[in-house]
Amino acid sequence: MTRDVVSAIRKMPHAATACALLFSLLTGSSPAQNYPTRPIRLLTPVVPGGGLDFIARLLVPSLSETLGKSVVVDNRPGASGAIALETTARAAPDGYTIAIFSVSQVIYPELNKTSFDMFRDFAPVTQVAAAPYVLVVYPQLPANNVSELIQYAKANPGKLAYASSGVATLQQLAAELFASTVGIKLIHVPYKGIGAAYPDMIAGRTHMTISSVAALSGVLRSNLLKALAVTTPQRTSTLPDVPTMIEAGIPGFIVTQWHGIVAPAGTPKPIVERLYQAIAKSLKQPDVSTRLSADGTDAVGSSPEQFAAHMKAERAKWTQAIKQARITMQ
Repeated sequence: MTRDVVSAIRKMPHAATACALLFSLLTGSSPAQNYPTRPIRLLTPVVPGGGLDFIARLLVPSLSETLGKSVVVDNRPGASGAIALETTARAAPDGYTIAIFSVSQVIYPELNKTSFDMFRDFAPVTQVAAAPYVLVVYPQLPANNVSELIQYAKANPGKLAYASSGVATLQQLAAELFASTVGIKLIHVPYKGIGAAYPDMIAGRTHMTISSVAALSGVLRSNLLKALAVTTPQRTSTLPDVPTMIEAGIPGFIVTQWHGIVAPAGTPKPIVERLYQAIAKSLKQPDVSTRLSADGTDAVGSSPEQFAAHMKAERAKWTQAIKQARITMQ
């Protein structure tokens, strides 16, 4: 038996499941040959109606059709997504329990103790989607581009405040990464959701934020805030006239709110591959890709190997940002 198979058997919560796997090994059949034979649980770390829940439910009809079995969304909110991931990590590695999560859950273990390890306890399946971020400022701020914003911040040290939806969120990390990259000092003002920050930003009590295009689309359409740069490698179709941070003179500054799917560690590679192919196919369906695009989100569908590399790169980048900004959970 391979080391992966031994690990999978040891993780089986029920003797019957372990015996079934052993039987398949002894008889020469593969668990992936008939997979799936029953419904699949897709755990989400948010309440129904949240952004991740929207993406999960958007995928489910096409995914169920492709796999030939029902895929059921199972909402497990709480502990910044840790509950859903902990449940998935403890599940049998047979492809019948998977989880969707965001970059925030990759960052979370750097600031909090968890019972699971993102790289030890999960088998990456695919990155599902990525939502671009955009740097926006108070309309009356005397800065019409990123260069002018940096000049203003350096001329007025410690006076610019940025809004976020909380400590250690991607919004805070993006702003702190920006500040450390260009050599300026910013004041952090956390809110209970970025929407709660809009009145203060529009009034100039806080001056900027780096948040998702989708979250800011309403205030941008109404010209209540001023967009200076998007944080994607290329310009986004949602804001075609707004330059990228790279175009604005900050090489390599890329920040996206991405979402991906994992299975428990030890899930047989053929099952992981089957899930990946089915999800990638679903993401190409016009009704899925069009609705994601309308929400300011791009479909991805990367391979398990590409997704694993992306997760590691993101952990390394944001760990460095956390250390540089001395961010801790309060």
